[in-house]
Amino acid sequence: MRLLPRVFLICALALASGMAGASSPGAHDLRVMTFNVRYGEADDGINAWPKRRDLMVQVIRQEHPDILGTQELLSPQGDYLQRHLPGYTWFGMGRNGNEIDRNDNEHMGVFYDKARLEVLQSGNFWLSDTPDKPGSIGPGLLMPRMVTWAKFRDRRSGKQFYYYDTHFPYRDGKEAEATRERCAEQIRQRLAGLPASVPFILTGDFNTTPDSKTHASLTEVLHDARISAPRREGPEGTFHNFTGHATHRIDWILYRGVKADDVRTITTHDGKVYPSDHFPVVADFSW
Repeated sequence: MRLLPRVFLICALALASGMAGASSPGAHDLRVMTFNVRYGEADDGINAWPKRRDLMVQVIRQEHPDILGTQELLSPQGDYLQRHLPGYTWFGMGRNGNEIDRNDNEHMGVFYDKARLEVLQSGNFWLSDTPDKPGSIGPGLLMPRMVTWAKFRDRRSGKQFYYYDTHFPYRDGKEAEATRERCAEQIRQRLAGLPASVPFILTGDFNTTPDSKTHASLTEVLHDARISAPRREGPEGTFHNFTGHATHRIDWILYRGVKADDVRTITTHDGKVYPSDHFPVVADFSW
C-alpha cells in the first residue's frame, strides 16, 4: 500500500489550516527530533539517497522540529536538506575532523529552526582519551565517534538549554557494549560540568537497547522520553533496515530540566521506499 499521497494530503491540509495537530506551531515549547539519515553513498537500491531524500524532507516538514539531531550525515546530504527546508540551517564537523566530503566522513549534523532558536555556543568533542583532538579514536573503537553540541536560546521564551547529538559504535558482544559504556561515561562527565539549572537534551543512535548497561548509565542522570512521556505513539523499535519492521529501540531522546509531553516514532514511507533505515523519533517538551 502506498502511503505517500495520503501523507502529502494531510500535510497540505495541515499547513493550509495552521492546525496540524501534533505539528501545530505553538502547540509545544520545544520539539526535538533524532534521525539517523543513513549515509548517502550507500548502495541501497530503491532506497538509495536520490530516491528517498524528498521523502525525508517531507517527513521533517511534516513534524517541523525546532531542533533535529542527525547521524551518518554527509555534507551533500546536509546541504540538500537545508536547501529544501526553508528556515532551517545546520552545523557540525565530520568525524574525521575536517570538512572533506569523503564517504566515511559522517557528521552529527544539527539542524534548527532559525526563527525559534539562537545558537549561543557550539562545538564538538570526540569520544576518546583526547576529546578535543579532531578525529581521535577512543579505546575499542574502529573509527572516530563524537558529539556535536550547542547551547541554544529559545527566541520565544528566552529559555536556554544545552543540546548534545551523538552516534555510538555498533557491533555485538560484551566488548562492544563496554565500549559504549565508556562513551556514555564520557558524556556523563561532560554533563556533570554543566550547570544543573540549565535544561539538557541528548539525542542519538546509541546502537544498543534500553535493557543495556549503557542505557542504565545514562538514565541514572537523564530521563528517557519514550519511557517518561505520558503519550507515546508509533512502534517502540526504531532500526528497521528498510523493511518497515523495527525490532530494536536504539535511537533515543534523553533529557533533564524539562518535561516530556509526548513522543512518537515516525513510520512514513512510500511503498517500499523509506526516508532512512531508521525511523525518526520526535518528542515534545514543555519548560
